[in-house]
Parts: sequence; C-alpha cells; structure tokens
Amino acid sequence: MKVKKPIIRAAKGVKRNRKPVALATPPEEKFRQAIKEDIRPWGKFRSYPFKDAGSIKIVTVNPNCALSLQLHKRRSEYWVILDPGLEMTLGERVWRPQPGEEIFIPRRTPHRLRCVGPEPARVMEIWIGRHSSEDDIIRLEDLYGRA
Repeated sequence: MKVKKPIIRAAKGVKRNRKPVALATPPEEKFRQAIKEDIRPWGKFRSYPFKDAGSIKIVTVNPNCALSLQLHKRRSEYWVILDPGLEMTLGERVWRPQPGEEIFIPRRTPHRLRCVGPEPARVMEIWIGRHSSEDDIIRLEDLYGRA
C-alpha cells in the first residue's frame, strides 16, 4: 500500500510568508554572551557554559600569586595545565605540572595553584558535579584574607 505525502496549503485567502525568519539571537552569540570574566586578587578567570559540566574556566594566575588552599564539598574538578610555571598542591603532594598534564581533583580534597614562573600561567578548570557555583569553595588558607 502506497502512502501519499500530505499536501500543506495556506487557508483560502491567507498568503504564505516566504521570507526567511531571522533568529532572535544566533546560538554562537548566546554562547559568547554567557562567557563571564571575573577579576580576582591573584589574576582572573573566564567561565564558559557547558551543558554537562558545571563550569569550564580558563584560570590565569599572575606571577608570585596563588589561589586559596581550598576544597569543595559538592563537586570535583578536572584541570588541564596550559602553561609552564605553575606549582600544584593536591592533598599532601606538591609538584610543578607540565603543560598538557591533566589532574583530577576529587571533592573534599585540599588543592591550590601557585604561579612560580616569571609570566602569568593558565589552567583549564572543569567542574564535575551538580553544584556549579563559586559558593562551594571552602578556603583553608588564603593570601588575601578571604579564609
């Protein structure tokens, strides 16, 4: 049995609009608008939207500066080192990761990033977990009086 395709017609007396309909905001522009930059005493970060991750950031740490020694109760993090000159603290371990090194930080694990090089250095930070907010930071030590 052959099925005929339905014929779609405008109602009698109604003209069809054949002009293309422009999107209110193109998807790439919505993405760009959702990128946030936040300036901190130690440098800055940019947050990128992503459906499954809580947040994706590029964190830049200035020379002789450090993030808080911190942990998170509700999220883990996954870091990718982008530049040389960083010192990483993860639990009791302290080392200088190389560009391209990938580091998983389990929730409730103290961690810190310090720039020991002469130039600002960057890391890509991906939040893993349901809680995607800066209020999940528990500062254990902080050079800027925020602990």
